[in-house]
Amino acid sequence: MTIKIYNTLGRRKEELCPRKKGEISMYVCGLTVYNYMHIGNARTFINFDLIRRYLEFRGFNVVFVRNITDVDDKIIKRAAEEKTTPKAIAEKYEEAFKRDNKNLGIKEPTHEPRATETIPEMIGLVEKLIAAGLAYEVDGNVWFRVRDFKNYGQLSGRSLDDMRAGERVEPDPGKEDPMDFALWKRSKEGEPFWDSPWGDGRPGWHIECSAMSLKLLGAGFDIHGGAQDLIFPHHENEIAQSDGATGKRFVQYWMHGGLLKIDKEKMSKSLGNVMLVGDLVKQWSPNAVRMFMLSTHYRNPLDFTREGLVQGQANVERLERTIQSLDFALGLNLPVSQSKTLKLKEAANEARVRFILAMDDDFNSAEALAAIFGLIRETNSIIEGAEELPDDEALNKSRQILLEVTEALGLKCEPEANWLAIEVSLREVAARTIGTIPSGTSREGILGMLLSRREKARDNKEWEISDKIRDNLLEIGIEIEDTSAGPRWKLIKAQ
Repeated sequence: MTIKIYNTLGRRKEELCPRKKGEISMYVCGLTVYNYMHIGNARTFINFDLIRRYLEFRGFNVVFVRNITDVDDKIIKRAAEEKTTPKAIAEKYEEAFKRDNKNLGIKEPTHEPRATETIPEMIGLVEKLIAAGLAYEVDGNVWFRVRDFKNYGQLSGRSLDDMRAGERVEPDPGKEDPMDFALWKRSKEGEPFWDSPWGDGRPGWHIECSAMSLKLLGAGFDIHGGAQDLIFPHHENEIAQSDGATGKRFVQYWMHGGLLKIDKEKMSKSLGNVMLVGDLVKQWSPNAVRMFMLSTHYRNPLDFTREGLVQGQANVERLERTIQSLDFALGLNLPVSQSKTLKLKEAANEARVRFILAMDDDFNSAEALAAIFGLIRETNSIIEGAEELPDDEALNKSRQILLEVTEALGLKCEPEANWLAIEVSLREVAARTIGTIPSGTSREGILGMLLSRREKARDNKEWEISDKIRDNLLEIGIEIEDTSAGPRWKLIKAQ
């Protein structure tokens, strides 16, 4: 099976053929650290965390680079507003950015360069572009000659005649052409600056990512990612200056994630609907946020709603409940059904194949989740309330595959860690309620004994005993739910 990626550059799906066998080199534009991360940013970073994790699941060693833009017009402006230095602003919001990523369960990058640490490489690239005739200096500013780069517009599909000067590029009388963009900016009073052949100044935004990615990955690396709003001008300009400076193809595959709206409206300060990650994770678990976001293909737009988060949380609980039901079934001593054994093994194997086929097709997480929940439905139909069960091998296979594929999506279902936190307390509750527990009884077996004792109490209308068992279990982190099919339980994660 081969992995196919939608390449923005060619506007089609292409087979992933990395430049180095068994290794993927990947660069994703990080945050400009002048403010806290919002959920639109979070979607981008979750999307590319998903892609990285799945490539690792498929056996690749992924060298993942995500930068920190810590020198920029917006940082300088925020420093003036907060009456502090650009360096202090960058440090403050970089710390918050890393904290938010950790809270969302996003893996740390292999390398996380800061723009301010790569100034010599930026100056070197600018010097090469001037030598090649693709850049020129006017009064301490250096501009890229857009019209002299013959393939300009190849990524965005725009013609020069239809383009406007890009974001963060201010009109300047020194430009030869309005479309030319800044590679190096002459410093103004009170701004951070570095010495250069053109005088004191600082880099333009676009040159930063080119320098950092080329330094760590080299020309021709495999994947460059970001949100769709970076296609033009940022990524278009990266291609022009990188190809122009090196004479080589900058990137093999360009990947862009879809944008996010809130209740069908564009997120913006003017509408007052900007939601920060720091506020989001106070209300919702990382699993619920990720489950909701992955229910839509990464290239498609996503409408961020409370209803979607509620459904994401419900789906997480279905997954966790199924893992716990499998754990419980493994602790029961019921007769083995060969037909159920065969059925569950086939369902588990089929789900894994469907999962891989979906993710190999441009990381289609929505279809991958459909495969996972197909296995969840089949597993529950086989084991819930059954008097005969599949054998332990089949139960373990379903459990293992569910954990394996959800881990590949970045969903953290940690039943073992949860059990370890409460196992001693569970045995203490059982000893007080039932008495001596036979040596070697599994935790699932102990829980089964407690539930049986509670059911007996309910049958005998001994409500005080029944409620006490329920309350004691709830106190240590096990919630009991009475259903028409009998009692069901789930572990409640410690907050």
